[in-house]
Amino acid sequence: MNGHIPEVLVLRALKLGDLLVAVPALRALRREFPGHRITYAAQAWLEPVIELVGGIGLLDTHGLDVPIARRAAEVDVAVNLHGAGPESRGRIAALSARRVISHRGGGIPGPSWDKDVHERERWCRLLQWHGIAADPHDFKLRAPVRRTAVPGAAVVHPGAAYPSRHWPVQRFAQVARALADAGHEVVFTGSASERHRALAVAEAAGLGAGAVVAGQLSLSDFAALAAEASCVVSADTGAAHLASAYGIPSVVLFGPAPVESWGPPPGPHVVLTDAALRRGDSFGLVPDPALLAVSAQSAIAALEGLGLLMR
Repeated sequence: MNGHIPEVLVLRALKLGDLLVAVPALRALRREFPGHRITYAAQAWLEPVIELVGGIGLLDTHGLDVPIARRAAEVDVAVNLHGAGPESRGRIAALSARRVISHRGGGIPGPSWDKDVHERERWCRLLQWHGIAADPHDFKLRAPVRRTAVPGAAVVHPGAAYPSRHWPVQRFAQVARALADAGHEVVFTGSASERHRALAVAEAAGLGAGAVVAGQLSLSDFAALAAEASCVVSADTGAAHLASAYGIPSVVLFGPAPVESWGPPPGPHVVLTDAALRRGDSFGLVPDPALLAVSAQSAIAALEGLGLLMR
């Protein structure tokens, strides 16, 4: 059809951190297919950050439980950045795309899955195997159009999707108190479901509910806050990945996930964990021992090393 724009559809129906480690691969696809529409299939709430990648659209897709909203053969190139299991392969196969970019499996050629590679590197290697140049260091986001109301704030993000990544409230509070005593304006971020935890940290730090913006910021506002922060203290959540995307000094507290797969890129970022104690249950109901091994004093020392606290 005259005027038809072919589509590259990228399946990665996951969360914010998963999107941010895929940015180098998305940028590579944008360069490789300049005449195509590039569509990222994930939940609609991610759209503000998709816009910061540049040149990428979003198709609202709720995980792998529902078919991708495209007719068979409507998509020109289907890219599986979701995983290598039969569920994601099945969703990609149902598209009947002219070209499929995926790991090996289900009769589709591709590289074998390597569980010991960093996520940014994994997806770039996938594209490279399929003949597409990709740079895992191309992870920076565009600057948000909107500005934050609290530029230069120290962002403390005490929440996480699962209890396995919950560093103790009192330890977050000690770090927040140290930042406040050093003259930083501290704000506590998180989702609406994490607001109670952020409030508990703020109260324990003696900073009050007025410092808590958890549950009150849109994703656009959250990205703007992170982009202009003085530092970010967080578990290995989307907040930590936003700090990486904007080169903001960060202290990242790791528990069940391996740093080798999900840690920040080179930059002003310090990872704290005890990998020897890692249990590795990402969906666990109690904090991972690798996380509990990290003291508040270690996090404060890391902030000192980044020049954010007076020694």
